[in-house]
Amino acid sequence: MRTPFRRGTPGRLRAGALLLGATLLAGVGLTACGSSSDGDSDADKAAPSASASFAPGTTMARLHDAGKITVGTKFDQNLFGLKNLSGKPEGFDVEITKIITDALGIPRDKVNFVETVSANREPFIQQGRVDMVVATYTINDKRKKVVDFAGPYYVAGQSIMVAKNNTDITGKDSLAGKKVCSVSGSTPAENIRTVAPKADLVLFDGYAKCADALKNGQVDAVTTDNVILLGLIDKDPDAFKLVGGTFTKEPYGIGIRKGDTAFRTFINDTLEAAYSDGRWAKAFKDTVGKVEPTTPTPPPVDRYTS
Repeated sequence: MRTPFRRGTPGRLRAGALLLGATLLAGVGLTACGSSSDGDSDADKAAPSASASFAPGTTMARLHDAGKITVGTKFDQNLFGLKNLSGKPEGFDVEITKIITDALGIPRDKVNFVETVSANREPFIQQGRVDMVVATYTINDKRKKVVDFAGPYYVAGQSIMVAKNNTDITGKDSLAGKKVCSVSGSTPAENIRTVAPKADLVLFDGYAKCADALKNGQVDAVTTDNVILLGLIDKDPDAFKLVGGTFTKEPYGIGIRKGDTAFRTFINDTLEAAYSDGRWAKAFKDTVGKVEPTTPTPPPVDRYTS
């Protein structure tokens, strides 16, 4: 079980954040996030917050001065992180990334997205291969031992997807003896071992492969967060359906290097600004909103002590 959120940051960190507040809020408000489908647009080449400035020695200053950033995200998850025809990822996670990189003053065409599957998110952060991970990344206590999280910026819930003509599986309590597909290193894979211990768990490195296996009859069900499954159904509505509702809460966070409290505070401040000015809601409506017409209230960020 995930421990309850704890509010507040140490006084000296809050004071540092306030010193940057005027510049930061001016920067994050300059540009609303747009679709990533046109990767070569003038908006993607612009530096929305070029006037932003940060305390020397911080991750924000390093990234701003370099004018570029590497971000880990999924490439196979419709609505969150899916490569489009131009070879660039698009979706809600990509739009959340833009909100943060805009605030850093980094041009859109200098954001390098690296495919990051569930199993390599922590190693990529620890090895410095990415500056942050925005990849349907559930915050939990196990992961917080090795990386830090900003957010959450969205709360999903685990569900089950089956073939559209399936009548045997109606929810998690009917998975005994069934082949259930999920992804290696993911929270849903661990959850299903607990809630359906008699299920035959089959693991791949991406949910698109699980969907293919379900369509081909190699597995009986796929389990992960409901919005990810909705994205798979959106791509093939005649093949799949959801059953049983949701049975967990999965808070999606932004993974960064362990102990980088200033960067986490900056991202949390940026998210809260986007909650207030409507950019978060626009990002949701332009992506997940295609299959989920009700825009939720954004979750409060967790300003925990690392």
